[in-house]
Order: sequence, then structure tokens, then C-alpha cells
Amino acid sequence: MSGSNAPRRPGKPAKKYSQAARLHDVIRILEARYGATVDELAEECGVTRRTVYRDLDAITAAGYPLVPERQSDGRVLYRFITGFKNLPPITFSLPELMTLYLCRGQLGFLQGTPFQEDLDAIFGRIRSSLPPRSVAHLERIAEAVAPRFQGVHDYRPQHDILGSLREALLFQYRIRLHYTPARREPEIYLFDPYTLLFTQGALYLGGYAHNRKALRLFLVDRVQKVEMTRERFEVPEDFTAEQLTGGAFGLVREEPMEVRARFAAEVAHLVAERIWHPSQRREINADGSVTLTLEAGGKTEILAWLFGFVHHVEVLEPPELRAAYVAGLQAGLKRHVA
Repeated sequence: MSGSNAPRRPGKPAKKYSQAARLHDVIRILEARYGATVDELAEECGVTRRTVYRDLDAITAAGYPLVPERQSDGRVLYRFITGFKNLPPITFSLPELMTLYLCRGQLGFLQGTPFQEDLDAIFGRIRSSLPPRSVAHLERIAEAVAPRFQGVHDYRPQHDILGSLREALLFQYRIRLHYTPARREPEIYLFDPYTLLFTQGALYLGGYAHNRKALRLFLVDRVQKVEMTRERFEVPEDFTAEQLTGGAFGLVREEPMEVRARFAAEVAHLVAERIWHPSQRREINADGSVTLTLEAGGKTEILAWLFGFVHHVEVLEPPELRAAYVAGLQAGLKRHVA
């Protein structure tokens, strides 16, 4: 009998020690083996199954990557994810803490998501370990940098979905993704989530779609539901986030084309001092203008970028991109001229 009221084995007295000491024992047992069942932990620690479940919840809440796995005989084995090691506590120098506080300010787009709650918890622990004077100083430094976000998405309605995606990403759980593409019917994908990308003011989920037998990117805003299968998957060792976009200028994967555009001297410095694409080449002209050449796909995204310099750019190549740029200018002018 393995219920919470089961008698202990004769000769095995109940252990009388604090929860902290007991958690240490549970962690030690799980680290020393592939895993353990609740019954095994209850027996070895001399406590009830209910206490073991509370301890497992506490270990998970403390940040340990604990996963349950059902065996062929029906038993549920609790273990740490592969490669986990019990690292010593992390400490930070004051300059490192200052950098953390500065970076935190750049993550305002996470407001209302589980990730923001995690950040609050992390910085709560940092503050509790520092003297009030140091905390006040760091807060002043953080306030000295005031990031501004324009056009970012509001992810508060996606709070629960992002919580599920976080769990799937952390424990490598395969999911069923209910997704509604723009102006199309909803679809369901059997999906292995590899990563979250933040680009162009939005979050995208990247990974392997079994329906398509290919890597895919999904805009998180359009995810309607996440079903966890609890089936584990492995991320390929050679996977990189760049594989999701290929040679795209942004996110849209299309056949690359060689783009050449000349930017007037008035904006040449703005163009020359930034990296717009890994393939770009710059040429400074005698009149102070700069010609930028790059090889990338994604016609719509490239046009959107060029229209941002509408008064100061001439599209040189390819001819079809130049024609599309001119057509866009004419359509915009037509809307403004009666």
C-alpha cells in the first residue's frame, strides 16, 4: 500500500528535520539517479506522499528543471532534465548588477506576461540580498535610461498562452498549436518549439512543424490555444535561430535578390553607421551619398524599409524592386492628391 496513510516500514523511524534539509535530501536523491517516484522519495525521506508532492512543488518553484515522465509500467518518475547540474549560487559585482538593471528597462514589451513576473521575482531576490543604499543607487541608474517603445504588441491577453509556451520551451514538450493566420482559416500544428524571437516589435515562436515537415515561425499574437502533449523532443544540436529566417531581410523567407539603393548625403551617416543585413556592402560616393548593396529575400519587408527613407533614397536594382517602389510612391501620392 502506497497511500498517504500507509504505515512505515518497521525499524525505519520518521525523520525529524526541517523542510530545507529534506529538500536537500530530495535534490541529492534525484541528482544521484535517473529519477525517483513519489513512493520512493516518501520511503527514503520518511514522510508522506503529500509532503513529497509539496517538496517537489517547492523545488520546481525554486527554479530547478524538474520533469515528470510516465514509464511503461505506469509509474511516474521525477527527474532533472538532461545535463542539469546543481550550480553554486550566482553572485554579481555592482557593475554587473548595473548592467542587469539597464537591460531590464529594455524589456518593457513583456509587461503583463509571465516573463515580466519572472523578472520581478529575479530582481526581488537581488534587492533582498543587497543593502538598501545599494538598491536605491541601482534604481537611480536604471531610471537614467528611459527606453521608448513604438508599435509594440500588447501581450497581456496572451498571458496564459505565453505561460504554456514557456513551459514547453523549458522542458522541451511537443505541443499542438492552434493558430489563426491573417485572413485565413484556423489551423492546428503538431509543433516542437525551439525558441522565441523578438523582432519588429513582436514575439514569434520558432520551431519544427510536423504537419509541414519544416521549420516555421508563428506570430504569438495569433496563437489561440496551446495543448501540451508531455511528449519530449530534442532540439537538433546544429540548430540556430538564423535557420528560421534564412537570408531574409526580416522574417519572410523568399528567394534572395541583390538589392542596390543610393541614399542621399543628408541621410548617408544614418545608413552607413548601421548594419541592416549581414550581407551588406557600403560605397561612399563623391557627392557624399552612400550606395548600399545587400542580398536578401522578403520584398515586402525590404520595401517597407526603403519607404522609411522616401525623400532620400533611389532604388537602383533589381528592376522589379525599383518598379514596385515607384508604384508604391504613386499609389501613396494618389491618395493625397484630389
